[in-house]
Parts: sequence; structure tokens; C-alpha cells
Amino acid sequence: MPKKILLLEDNSSDEKLTLMAFKKGGIDADIVVQRNGQDAVDYLFAEGRFASEGHEPPALVLLDLNLPYVDGFEVLRRLRLDRRTRLLPVVVLTSSKQNEDVTRSYALGANAYVRKPLHFSAFVDAAKTLSGFWLELNEPPQSGSAP
Repeated sequence: MPKKILLLEDNSSDEKLTLMAFKKGGIDADIVVQRNGQDAVDYLFAEGRFASEGHEPPALVLLDLNLPYVDGFEVLRRLRLDRRTRLLPVVVLTSSKQNEDVTRSYALGANAYVRKPLHFSAFVDAAKTLSGFWLELNEPPQSGSAP
């Protein structure tokens, strides 16, 4: 059964590019897309319009910083404050080149910070690397083991 990735991306072109890169890279993952920060938080905590959905948490969150309603920094902050999502791997995947964004992302608990590659072939390579590490090599904590 493929592992789930939650992609938080509001730009439809970047969303399509990311999905195509994962497909072209032969990555077997179930990618769920949320297009704004509030929907992302509601999805992860099964609240709001997702309250009646019973779903497994993703193995990985790919987080854009520039999201409507609730920005990526606030999404990350909320994930790290809740014991259910405190240890969930979060990779910031953004076009931001601001050093302040890198520093703030790590300070809020991001596991990695990746700038979106400009060329599609580089994006495919990045998708393979992310998938290879976070979905195949990384050993996640057992559910319920967060302090």
C-alpha cells in the first residue's frame, strides 16, 4: 500500500509540476493536496469539513509557506504544538530564497527546507530524493510515541 504525502500548495501550476515530478520519478505514493492552510490544519486534525473523515495521517507533509488563510509558518507551528503531529515529518517545499524563511522554518520545527527547482528534470530528482529518504529510508516513530 503506498504511503500518503500531504502536499500543501496553493499555486495550481506548482501543484501540477509537483505531481508530475513524483509521477515521472516513479514514486509510489498517495498524494493528497490541500490548497490553503486552514484546510490543511483541518485535514490533519480531522476538524471542520474533515471531521467526519477517518483517515490515516500522512507519512510526510510537503509544505509551501505562502498559503492563504493560514500561512505555512502557522501550519508548522500548530503541527509542532500538538502531540499527535509533533513528530510528523514536514519538508518545507517553497520558492522562497529568503534566509529568514529558512531560519524561521527550522526554528518552528521543519525537518528540511527545499527550494523548488526551476527545471523539471531537477524537480524530478528532488522528488526522488525526498521520496527515497522520507518514505523509504527514514524510520518514523511509532504512533502514539510522542511525549
